[in-house]
Amino acid sequence: MALSRIAKAAFSRSQGRIATENCVHPMGLLRRGLPTGQPYHALLPSVTASDGFSRIGRADVFGVESRGISHTPSREYPPSAQAIEDDLYAEADDGARLPGLEPTKPGQKPRVVVLGTGWAACRFLKGLDAKLYDIVCISPRNHMVFTPLLASTCVGTLEFRSVAEPVSRIQSALAGAPDSYFYLANCTGIDTDKHEVHCESVPSTGLAYDPYRFKVAYDKLVIAAGADPLTFGIKGVQEHAMFLREVHHAQEIRRKLLLNLMLSESPGISEEEKKRLLHCVVIGGGPTGVEFSGELSDFIMRDVRQRYSHVKDHIQVTLIEANEILSSFDVGLRQYATNHLTKSGVRLVRGVVKEVLPEKILLSDGSCVPYGLLVWSTGVGPSKFVKSLDLPKSPGGRIGVDEWLRVPSVEDVFALGDCAGFLEHTGRPVLPALAQVAEREGKYLANLFDEIGKQNGGKAHCARNVTLGDPFVYRHLGSMASVGRYKALVDLRQSKDASGISMAGFISWFIWRSAYLTRVVSWRNRFYVAVNWATTLVFGRDNSRIG
Repeated sequence: MALSRIAKAAFSRSQGRIATENCVHPMGLLRRGLPTGQPYHALLPSVTASDGFSRIGRADVFGVESRGISHTPSREYPPSAQAIEDDLYAEADDGARLPGLEPTKPGQKPRVVVLGTGWAACRFLKGLDAKLYDIVCISPRNHMVFTPLLASTCVGTLEFRSVAEPVSRIQSALAGAPDSYFYLANCTGIDTDKHEVHCESVPSTGLAYDPYRFKVAYDKLVIAAGADPLTFGIKGVQEHAMFLREVHHAQEIRRKLLLNLMLSESPGISEEEKKRLLHCVVIGGGPTGVEFSGELSDFIMRDVRQRYSHVKDHIQVTLIEANEILSSFDVGLRQYATNHLTKSGVRLVRGVVKEVLPEKILLSDGSCVPYGLLVWSTGVGPSKFVKSLDLPKSPGGRIGVDEWLRVPSVEDVFALGDCAGFLEHTGRPVLPALAQVAEREGKYLANLFDEIGKQNGGKAHCARNVTLGDPFVYRHLGSMASVGRYKALVDLRQSKDASGISMAGFISWFIWRSAYLTRVVSWRNRFYVAVNWATTLVFGRDNSRIG
């Protein structure tokens, strides 16, 4: 028996040694210069079959054919080969060793890589001709958010799916075209010399490596990565405040609001603690802050007073603004909004936040404001990703562009939306971070790309002699904001100092709703929004806390 065990152990060691010597790792294939345009499992049989060993099985970490992106096989190796794989991947610290989409070849359509799925990116994707280009979209979310109606989802006026549009519905090529893809990932860097973007999959994807890194070569790159909320470096904002930029932000606000309402009815809660739990504080008097305050006021007046009668007298909404609310609107409209919000029970406070603590806010004048829910809406600024890029910057820190939305210091790179701004030498002001600005830029750039493609300028380094046509010109169409209780503001002036139509009241509210209903991206979501509005009107808002 002892001799048998010794023989078996010796045989196992020899088999492991042979397997290790004959396994060919995909990272090794990359280093030896073999083509990576096809998945590794298509290359491995021809490499391993010559010695009679074929120990690397067919692998597809995405669960489907990888549609052109070379990838790291799943863990089907003997332990010794797996250890070698881990070491190789750990050493893959430069783009040349990463799996990914290789540069397009002669005869293939040029590839446009789009970073982001916001207003600018999605309007560009919608207008881009998929017959002229292969399209690759890279973003940590697979949908566009209709942000003007996002505040309505926080209190149950609308369902969350009503404001989210899948990007594959906006540009159908991403769902079915053979060389067009959507990758759920973050862009971590851009190599403008090699025409490559380096990406990292979103966390907790369940892939063999977390994060999973890859690269994508481009012929044309469109950066529409959006912006981050401005916190002005105030201590405690990131830790304790909630933002209102994404669907998951609205979900968090809704859960917190309903949780506080239910906890406040618990026996033994002091009056002071009830008031704190039910105190909703909004920082920022722009359109988002005002609309959210109006929605909260409606929710309290119509729904909370009926369904939470024990605590109805304790709930309060406070809006804190350093200057005047809705500063870009007409003076008369600002005064109307102030009076209406005050009548609706919203307390307006002029002050500057000094620090945010877990249960209270410290203002610069020394006063203290306790809160149960804190929503931060003070505008947006450049994201960490935009700041990290070695590209020229416009005033304010955005990516600098010229009149055709090109980044002038590098070739075949364009930027638009909240992450881009005109360079000083263009003589143009940096446009505000508004949805209509981003949408107009996306539409313009899609038309520009169609012209470039028709002149055979779509490939990398081929647009130098292309006629670009007229530069981008932005004309402001006006501003609108809801203030709650079937009232809204409509300001149709083209600028703050220009003359034009300004109106407020029920008719303005009807115009506001009609305009936004027509701007919702798809007929499916328009139907959702209309049905949600009708349901809320008849039955009230849903106050179920799910999750």
